[in-house]
Amino acid sequence: MRKKMKAAVMYGPNDIRIEEVEKPDCPDGGFVLKVEAVGLCGSDIRNLTTDSRKGDYPHIYGHEIVGVIDEVDPKVEEYKVGERVYIYPMAHCLKCEYCRSGHSENCIDTEDYTQCPGGFAEYISYTKKRVERGAIYRVPEGVSIEAATLAEPLSSVYACQENIDIRLGDTVVILGAGPIGIFHSLLAKLRGAEKVIMVEINDSRLEIAKKFSVDYVINSTKEDPIEGVRRITNGKGADKVISANPSTLSQQQAIFMAKKGGIVVFFGGVAGDTLTKLDTNYLHYNNIWIYGHYASNSIQVKKAFELSISDRFPSEKIITHVMPLDNINQAIELVKLGEALKVVLKP
Repeated sequence: MRKKMKAAVMYGPNDIRIEEVEKPDCPDGGFVLKVEAVGLCGSDIRNLTTDSRKGDYPHIYGHEIVGVIDEVDPKVEEYKVGERVYIYPMAHCLKCEYCRSGHSENCIDTEDYTQCPGGFAEYISYTKKRVERGAIYRVPEGVSIEAATLAEPLSSVYACQENIDIRLGDTVVILGAGPIGIFHSLLAKLRGAEKVIMVEINDSRLEIAKKFSVDYVINSTKEDPIEGVRRITNGKGADKVISANPSTLSQQQAIFMAKKGGIVVFFGGVAGDTLTKLDTNYLHYNNIWIYGHYASNSIQVKKAFELSISDRFPSEKIITHVMPLDNINQAIELVKLGEALKVVLKP
């Protein structure tokens, strides 16, 4: 009889149940990881509260995973039982034209955690292909295993800011003061931004944002955010504007916050209707560039992991709640209410 493990199983929107399921077997050429900590991502919350899998349930999500190798196929020589590792959720093929040109974030042959049971469980298995492709990083002794879970969300933020070249003296607007927005504010300052302006609808989150390198905050329910940004920038607008929340309204507003020749980034997906109405004449006559951003290339993944576990990154301030996996539904509500910034779950 196969061994059992505990997991948070999704049966539909807002229907997440803690259940006993079968523990995964060790794949040929792969290994099994005992999940020590798994971050609750904004995309997880969106997936868990919507019909993300179009009725294909039950399913286990969770991709910000750090753990201890529990079983290894004898043919695997690089990894050993007992090693602590962080595993990036997408394994790039490193062979397609995108990977070869340095843009593995656009890889056309990834092995993705969403295609198999994820890490909201006591154990997760990784295939031979996944192990061979790498993006598996050992967590040094003395480093908090919870802090290492931040490497995955930080990697996309790191990639975005490197791609749009946030630099010394920039004014940066961030729409959304969730964990991703906070990561953006911290990294923008590390890269030399002079002013960081945070736009958000939740006062609790804005109060938290003030602790993380944010120079100005705007509650968009109390002040027109476009006018607020123009006021702070003396009518000029910002060099870079990052819409980092699941709102098409934020995307529409973002273009009016950028200066002439400025850059606007649509960071992350939106919930529900994904069509956004944009003033294309405004974009055209003001030379505004729009970028869509998703994921990160292999080099950026490594750099983000190194930053996440370094003393330069205040992980202990970002992780506001560490909770048992059994409390995943409560954790989702805490994040949605703005009472928690970043939650790490412990299976």
